[in-house]
Amino acid sequence: MAGIALGDRLRISAILTAHQLRALAAAAYSSPLYRWRLSGGASDRLLIAPQDLRTADPTMAIDIYHGRFSLAGSVAETAGESPFALKPPNVEWHRALHGFGWLRDLRAADTELARIQARALISDWMSLYGSWDAGVWDPVVTARRLISWFSHSPLVLKGADHAFYRRFMRSISRQTRHLARAGSEAPDGAPKLLAAIALCYAGLCMHNRQRLLRQASRWLADELARQILPDGGHISRNPEVLIDLLLDLLPLRQTFAARDVAPPPALTSAIDRMMPMLRFFRHGDGTLAHFNGMGPTYPDVMATLLAYDDARGRPVSGAPHSGYQRIEAGDVVVLIDTGPPPPPRLSREAHAGCLSFEMSAGLERIIVNCGVPPFGSRRWRTVSRSTAAHSTATLDDTSSCRFASAAIVVDRLGPIILSGPRHVPVERRDEEIVSVVASHDGYRGDFGIQHERRLTVSADGDRIEGEDIFSAIGGRATADPTYAVRFHLHPQVRASRTRDGTHVVLALPSGSAWEFFAGGAEISIEESVYLGGVEGPRRSEQIVVHGRCRHVPRVSWRLRRIERQTRRRRDSAPGEDELPFGAPETDAQDVAPSESGTGELAG
Repeated sequence: MAGIALGDRLRISAILTAHQLRALAAAAYSSPLYRWRLSGGASDRLLIAPQDLRTADPTMAIDIYHGRFSLAGSVAETAGESPFALKPPNVEWHRALHGFGWLRDLRAADTELARIQARALISDWMSLYGSWDAGVWDPVVTARRLISWFSHSPLVLKGADHAFYRRFMRSISRQTRHLARAGSEAPDGAPKLLAAIALCYAGLCMHNRQRLLRQASRWLADELARQILPDGGHISRNPEVLIDLLLDLLPLRQTFAARDVAPPPALTSAIDRMMPMLRFFRHGDGTLAHFNGMGPTYPDVMATLLAYDDARGRPVSGAPHSGYQRIEAGDVVVLIDTGPPPPPRLSREAHAGCLSFEMSAGLERIIVNCGVPPFGSRRWRTVSRSTAAHSTATLDDTSSCRFASAAIVVDRLGPIILSGPRHVPVERRDEEIVSVVASHDGYRGDFGIQHERRLTVSADGDRIEGEDIFSAIGGRATADPTYAVRFHLHPQVRASRTRDGTHVVLALPSGSAWEFFAGGAEISIEESVYLGGVEGPRRSEQIVVHGRCRHVPRVSWRLRRIERQTRRRRDSAPGEDELPFGAPETDAQDVAPSESGTGELAG
C-alpha cells in the first residue's frame, strides 16, 4: 500500500482486519457441528408468495429445457448433466445460477413442463448443495436464492408430492437459519441490505416465524436509515443500486400489506425518498445518467418501477447528500457529479468522475460518460472507472482517484478506491440563468492543483457555457501537468469540424444540431467507446480540449443549439438544404464565454 496517505492506510488496514475476522468466522460454517445446528425444526408451510417485478422471458424456458443456461452475459451447455455439476464459465454465471433468478423465466412459460423442470433443478441443487458450501451459501447468493424460491414457490410447489414439499421446506428453513447468522458478514452496502430484505421475506412467507420477522424488520430499518440518504440516494452513489433495491423493496412492502402486518416506517420512508431520486437521474429519453457504476437502463424495468411512483412531480434540482446536481431548462437536462467518492468499503463500483456531467436535449443524449457494460471483462470495467472515461478534466492522463491494485487488497475487498477528492464545495444559483460552481482536490497529492468547473445554462436551454479552471492549492503547484478536458459523445451524435477549425458541429439523428466552441483552445475530435448501452461496447467520439495548466489555466467553452428543426435522417451526403458545416457566422454575443488567459495558474 505504498504511496497511500497514512490515514488511508489505517482505514484499509482496519477493513482488511475486519474482513479476516469474518473469514475466520466463516470457516466454522463447514464444520459438522454447524451443519447439525442448521437442521432444527423446519417451517411446515408457506403462507404467501411475493411478486417478482423483474422482467421474465418465457422463451428462455425452452433453452433451459434443452440444457442451455444463458446467465450474466455467458452461456453454458449442460449436455445432459445437471447445471450445478458443471464447471462454471465465470464467477458471475455461477452466482446467477445459484441465485435461481432464472425461475422467473420458467414461471413465465406457465406450462406443466416448466413446473416439472423447476422441481427437478431444485431437487438437483438440494442433493448437491443442501449442506453449506462457501460460494453457494455466500450471504448474498443465499439471500437472492431465498427471494427467488419464495417468489416462485407457486411454480415449484403446484403439483408437487408431499415428499418434495417437505424437502423444499427443510431446505428453505436451513438457508434462512444460516442467513440469520451470516447475513451481517455480507459486504457493506446493498449486499447487507439484501440479506435483511431476504430475512423479512422469510418471516412473512413462512408459517410461524413472527420472531424472525421482528428481528429482520429491525435490522432492515437500521440498514435503510444508514444506507438511504436524506435526498433518496444510496451511500454507494450508484444510481443502479436504487433500481435493484426498489425491485425488492416494493414487493416487500406489498407482502407486508398482504399479510396485514405494518411495515417498518423506515421502509415506507426509504421508498418515498428513493422514487424521486430515481427520476432525478433520468434524461429526457428515460435512461439514467452513467455515474458511479450505472450500466444500461432497461425501459421495461423503469416503466415497472415508475408505475409505483404516486407523486410523479418534477425531480428535485439538487441532491447534496448524494453529491449530484440537476439542471432543467427547456427540453435540456444537465446532470453533474459534485460529490467525493464513497468510503473505501462502499467503493467497489465507484468511479473517478468528480465534476463530470451529462447532457441531453429532448429524447436525445448528447454529452455522456462512457458508462459500464452490463456484463464484461474486468478490463472494460477498469477502463470505465477512470477519470478519462468521464466528461470532465484529467491531468497527465491520471485519475482523480487512486484505485486498489495490490493483490492483498483486491482479493479481499475488491477494486476499491483508496483515495480521491475529499473537499468538493458546491455553489448553485437558481435564477433566470441557472449556474453551478464546484471544485475538487483530487489532484492535490500528485500535482498540488485544484480543478474547478463552472456550468451555466440559459433559461431556454439553448446555450450551455462552462469554464474549467486549474489553480494551485496553497498558491503554489508542485508540477505543471497537461490537461485534457473531455466531452464524450453518445454514439448517435456525429461530430464535424467547421472549415475554420474553431468549432465542432454535433448533428443528431432528429436533424437538430449543436455547436461546440472553446475560444483559443486546442480542440480535437478523438475516438471513444460507449459502454453503457444494452448492446455492449460501441464506437463513439469525444471532443477533447488540450492544454498545460500553467500556460492556459482556464478553459472556456460553449455548447449552443444551432438547429431545432426535426427532419428525416438522411443516409446520403448533405445537400444545400442540410446543415452548413462551414464556419458559422458570429455576432458580438457569440464570442467565447471568457478569455482563455495565459501565464500563472488561476487563483
